[in-house]
Amino acid sequence: MYSINKTPIEGCFEFTPGIFTDNRGVSIKPYNVDILKSMGVGHGFAEDLMVTSRKGVLRGLHFQRPPYAQAKLIWCVRGSIFDVAVDIRKNSPTYGSFVYFHIDCIKHNIAYIPAGLAHGYQVLEEDTTVFYKMSSVYSPENEGGILYNSLGIAWPLDNPIISEKDLSLPDFKDFVNVF
Repeated sequence: MYSINKTPIEGCFEFTPGIFTDNRGVSIKPYNVDILKSMGVGHGFAEDLMVTSRKGVLRGLHFQRPPYAQAKLIWCVRGSIFDVAVDIRKNSPTYGSFVYFHIDCIKHNIAYIPAGLAHGYQVLEEDTTVFYKMSSVYSPENEGGILYNSLGIAWPLDNPIISEKDLSLPDFKDFVNVF
């Protein structure tokens, strides 16, 4: 049985997929097009990505510009993350606000991040593997981002491990918004 937890940001939610347990183990169905349609997700997905990271790694805050703007499903195959979505849709009543989820492989919960939101996460356990399902293919020339510490997000771990590329992203007040 799927359960859904909506957030104040329109279209952004967390859900728990169908989980089936018996004496053989556990079977999880993270993606079911009919169930996602019933949750308001009316598009398909074009690309999958799996990333394994060390504890403390912070990735983001990233987005893709139109026409490659991406909606994402995010879940942990192993470990756990502090997952953040920031509303960067200019005409949204929640523009500039953010929500966060604790996504982990024990709860099997999944975050749905609609297009028009920036996304990032911090890894909470060693060798965490995150699975992304995205609505459009990655386009390097259309990638954008916002500096992780420019919105007052209380990242849970001190001394994050961050790429030079992510450290050079503009502050929220300075980024060029195309949404």
